[in-house]
Amino acid sequence: MTATPTLPEAARLPAHSGARTTARTKEMYYRFRYFISGYPLLYMPLVRYQHRYKLDRVVTPETDLVIEAFGRTGTTFANYAFLSAQTRRVRTVHHTHAAAQVIAAVKMKIPTLVIVRDPLEVTLSHMVRHHVSARPALLAWIHFHRRVSTVREGVVLCSFEQMTKNFTPVIERINQKFDAGFAVWQHTKENEAAIFEFIAARNRGRFNKNATAERMRAFALPTAEREAQKQQLRVQLDADSLAPVRQEAQRLYERLLEEC
Repeated sequence: MTATPTLPEAARLPAHSGARTTARTKEMYYRFRYFISGYPLLYMPLVRYQHRYKLDRVVTPETDLVIEAFGRTGTTFANYAFLSAQTRRVRTVHHTHAAAQVIAAVKMKIPTLVIVRDPLEVTLSHMVRHHVSARPALLAWIHFHRRVSTVREGVVLCSFEQMTKNFTPVIERINQKFDAGFAVWQHTKENEAAIFEFIAARNRGRFNKNATAERMRAFALPTAEREAQKQQLRVQLDADSLAPVRQEAQRLYERLLEEC
């Protein structure tokens, strides 16, 4: 009986190599996506094709307001709060999480709001949401905000805390800067609760009980599971080897906060 041939030891795939290959592929895609999304010449043709049937994803001359931020920064809340106050037809563009969209909007002189959140908190959220390690997520945050900084005089910047605690003055700043005349959403406890309930209802419609774990990671409100995962990953983010990158992100964050 002929023995079954075996691979040499060095040629054998280690256990779980498929999972590691998938993780590396996702991380490479993540790096590529957040690199090109900083440059309109590279990114905008792609997003125009990808979202050719969606009016709320690509800035055009007909756009009334662009609301953008690095992912996991509260643009869902900001967009729905803003729209809920409008008494006329207003077209917002949001959720590409691309600096290229911001740069394109400024060149077109479209009113634009950019929300800025603490880089470490957002990095943890990206690590959970996109299955990436700390370094590429933190570098992506830096790249996004560096590119936005090149057109910061043409946008309204607001911090995540300003948006979540009192969004009313932020909309007033948009009106003042762009002479826009938008209706101003009043940030009361009742109005805030209504927006959160609207988002929760939207999530229930998008993510039913049979939704996969992968899709649930896109849930637009905090969940206990995600918070637990973030705490587990914080050790990786706090590694000494990442200290220079954390410091660079923090310096950039502090400079942006001065303009919020």
